[in-house]
Amino acid sequence: MSSAGTAPHIEQLSVESSDGHRFELLACLPEQATASLLWLPALGVAARHYLPFAHALAGKGIAVFVHEWRGNGSSSLRPDRAYDWGYQALLQQDLPAAEAVVQARLPTLPLRLGGHSLGGQLSCCYAGMRALPLDALWLVASGTPWWRSFPGPRGWLLPLAYRFLPWLAQRNGSLPGRRVGFGGTEARSLIRDWAGVGLSNHYAAAGLPVDLEAGMRCISAPTRAIVFDSDWLAPASSMRGLLAKMSASPSSLQVLSSAQLDVRADHFQWMKSPQSVADALFHHND
Repeated sequence: MSSAGTAPHIEQLSVESSDGHRFELLACLPEQATASLLWLPALGVAARHYLPFAHALAGKGIAVFVHEWRGNGSSSLRPDRAYDWGYQALLQQDLPAAEAVVQARLPTLPLRLGGHSLGGQLSCCYAGMRALPLDALWLVASGTPWWRSFPGPRGWLLPLAYRFLPWLAQRNGSLPGRRVGFGGTEARSLIRDWAGVGLSNHYAAAGLPVDLEAGMRCISAPTRAIVFDSDWLAPASSMRGLLAKMSASPSSLQVLSSAQLDVRADHFQWMKSPQSVADALFHHND
């Protein structure tokens, strides 16, 4: 564990995917780590925004490696009409490259996977693709986007969004997420893959030769999930829908309130005051 008053060491680790895409992992390393965590951000959120969360976990002895999504932050690519990608590139190219760097940096530590929102979903998909042992899955403000897992009446409107956003991304060359209030500038195939899950409740990736749903059913590592009581983007029912896909994983779910967080308990505010989230994840897994 990091001793009180000892700041974790921050590193930026260069990663190159099999197709030449380059990005950096943001590593927050305590003096004496007991486990590594590869953390996947929410859609459109750069890795650097998770530094307070990484510091909180590093204080408990977790070496945190924050991934950078293709097209965001330190990524060498930006989506447009010429550059497009979906879940296949993220799961089959970028995440294995990132994991290889984590394993090279701290090869003897048990590995945990986790993420926020879309990052939580794709950490589950990726966990089901891996053959190596996994110590745990940590999910925060995540869940399946399947429209039936959301309470009405808002949930009833989601199919419209799941049809409109891929159409807009296709017409525009990429999704102008900042303008529509969802994500950042996102690749059109990524939005199509995401919306497909929202309509069907079936995780799939165009061009990926594996069954993601079957893989998730085989995950045996324990899963700890945290959601927030004022988060309409990831309600507890949505997280339960995601956990149900991992039937072999012993799972637990906790709902945190604004009083517990000291900030509004919504989809993003917890990142500004992440200590309670770190405490909840750590307490239930160690």
